[in-house]
Amino acid sequence: MDATTHSEMARLTVGTGSHAREIAYVHRAAAHRDAPTLVWLGGYRSDMGGTKALEMEAQAATQGVAALRLDYSGHGQSGGDFNDGTISRWLEESVAVIDHVAPQRVILVGSSMGGWIALRMVQELARRGNTPKVDGLVLIAPAPDFTHDLIEPALSEKERQSLTERGYFEEISEYSPEPNIFTAKLIEDGRTNRVLTGIIETGCPVHILQGMKDADVPYQHALKLVEFLPADDVVLTLIRDGDHRLSRPQDLQKMRSVIATLVNEG
Repeated sequence: MDATTHSEMARLTVGTGSHAREIAYVHRAAAHRDAPTLVWLGGYRSDMGGTKALEMEAQAATQGVAALRLDYSGHGQSGGDFNDGTISRWLEESVAVIDHVAPQRVILVGSSMGGWIALRMVQELARRGNTPKVDGLVLIAPAPDFTHDLIEPALSEKERQSLTERGYFEEISEYSPEPNIFTAKLIEDGRTNRVLTGIIETGCPVHILQGMKDADVPYQHALKLVEFLPADDVVLTLIRDGDHRLSRPQDLQKMRSVIATLVNEG
């Protein structure tokens, strides 16, 4: 990284009383103050120490811009119970950290579920009508509305019964020895946070990177998302042999190239 800049690990309390949780984040200062800040929004059960998140920060260092990474509650180094997590809760935390760091302009880089949170964040910031301004979106294997569009239709009778009786169901994870846990509150909250219900106006360029061998979020889901972005400058890159992680060297290079382009345009 630049000798003139550095990354700082910090924590921010979000919520009050029994809803308070400590959110861990890393902010890398900028060499160029007038440039947008790159903001990493990770996926379900991922953390800010992942390969793509660190590559985003490395690209920020290369271009002399600021970078911000965070762990949602129940993820990585943040506090809170993972099973209390919902899209609304994780969105609240992400917005709170950005408000605390207070960049004037941002480029949101969302991976998988983070793509959903990025789209919801654009809506929330527009509703507030104040800073930061969103200069661009980089969506990597984005999973907007995944609870409603991908999980609910595929539920087995046993999983539905578990949701009713236990409040959650478990699913074997390909990425961890621990199973994925999907709670009833996550699924219910997902319905209130759907974005694929009408035209999404981000007001900025949108770059989507999607693997065609993605077993978790089929590439057809990315094609569906594009249909809801008719007013934006959208570039969709389909990677024929790419999986959901898109963490191979060639995938990471594509991500860094897209980020570089957006920063330069900004």
